[in-house]
Amino acid sequence: MFGLFKKKSEKDRLHEKYKQLLKESHQLSTTNRKLSDQKAFEAEEVMQQIESLG
Repeated sequence: MFGLFKKKSEKDRLHEKYKQLLKESHQLSTTNRKLSDQKAFEAEEVMQQIESLG
């Protein structure tokens, strides 16, 4: 409850976005390979942003 109003850091938000993109990529891998690859590429870009933040 104490963390209820705590703002997430930029790194936390990017990490959540990364996990979501990987999840979408995995789900699309069975139906649309091209779109799955695009989501995986976007996830890698987000990971690079996370690494640059330190």
